[in-house]
Amino acid sequence: MISLEDWAEIRRLYRVEKLSMTEIAKHLGIGRNTVSRALASDRLPKYARPARGSKVDAYEPQIRALLADFPRMKATVIAERLEFPHSISILKDRIRQIRPEYVGIDPADRTVYRPGEITQCDLWFPGVAIPVGHGQTDDMLPVLVMTNTYSRFQSAMMLPSRQGGDLTAGMWSVIDAIGRAPKTLLWDRESAIGPRGKVTVLAAAFAGTLSTRFRLAPRRDPEYKGMVERNNDYLEGSFLPGRRFRSPADFNLQLQTWLTERANRRHVRSLGGRPVDFLEEDYDHMIPLPPTAPVIGLKNRIRLARDYYVRIGSNDYSVDPRVIGKFVDITASMTKVTVRCEGELVAEHERCWASHQVIRDENHLVLAKQMRRALAIERDSRERAERHHADGHTVMLRALPDYDALFGVDFTAPPRKEGTNQ
Repeated sequence: MISLEDWAEIRRLYRVEKLSMTEIAKHLGIGRNTVSRALASDRLPKYARPARGSKVDAYEPQIRALLADFPRMKATVIAERLEFPHSISILKDRIRQIRPEYVGIDPADRTVYRPGEITQCDLWFPGVAIPVGHGQTDDMLPVLVMTNTYSRFQSAMMLPSRQGGDLTAGMWSVIDAIGRAPKTLLWDRESAIGPRGKVTVLAAAFAGTLSTRFRLAPRRDPEYKGMVERNNDYLEGSFLPGRRFRSPADFNLQLQTWLTERANRRHVRSLGGRPVDFLEEDYDHMIPLPPTAPVIGLKNRIRLARDYYVRIGSNDYSVDPRVIGKFVDITASMTKVTVRCEGELVAEHERCWASHQVIRDENHLVLAKQMRRALAIERDSRERAERHHADGHTVMLRALPDYDALFGVDFTAPPRKEGTNQ
């Protein structure tokens, strides 16, 4: 095998120095046939080991038969079906080569985004323990991430839950901060947005108020909203490391500061500039906000029970006990829980992000105690009151045993035994 240096030198001596093949062979100390082959080949000399075959070759027909019926069958399952006796690594390599013949190739086109057209939305779970009060921490709090596809402008906010009311509240907070709404909000099939490929009533009402629309990504296709997916990784790798958080509010404060000062001011190669510089053009093509804000937050309507508490998530909040038995309307934003009865405010609490807590208003407890005392006094007065006949004379109240004696009923007699005349 001739070396690359000799191949280059042979061609130089023959074409530049005009030496004959015999002279070149003597000069380099190689055979004339070697010189002849070097001059005849325009390709770089490359050593090629003769193919020896693979241990998988004998199994390829069976592999193809399995893939023809089940194109996405896992390599481990194929190895089990074939009882493959060798290393599974060489089997995986062969399957990786031939599987596209049966699964097909799904090429991805480049998408051109227009200003104000689409905002991609997703939930990111940082997985860090956030103190939420009452001695508890939560490592499963969701973060709503929204990315404007034209300007690459990022927005994000930690939410108390992934329920529809909290998601709409988070989206409205982001949209209101920008000042205009995108023409399309792109989501995957999140359970509160479009779990079965159809937008939920809550999400449709939100979109209708803003005159925008929701578009749902196909199943198992994260590349459909790949921009926000990559931003989730960016948050994971660039924002999160080395930080500590005292509360969800502290998390959101640090996140907003980082987005404003770092993420949206970095140079994006595909843009040729910074997201904050392209946001103005995005804004000009977005939809103006409606005069009335959309309905957001968690909402419920119940008849208040005797224990005068309402539940949001797993937490119970006290309500004015004077509206027990009446219908009350419950609204929970990300920070407040309010309860109204016939339009009148009957409870207001800070929303608790911890779990299984009872949130009390001392005024409600005092009112309940006063109502119980008044009811006890009323019952006692009714029991002590004398009855009067229609003509005004007092009616004597008899004890129940008097009536038993009158009708000859004796409840104290021992029960009669069966089979006896007693």
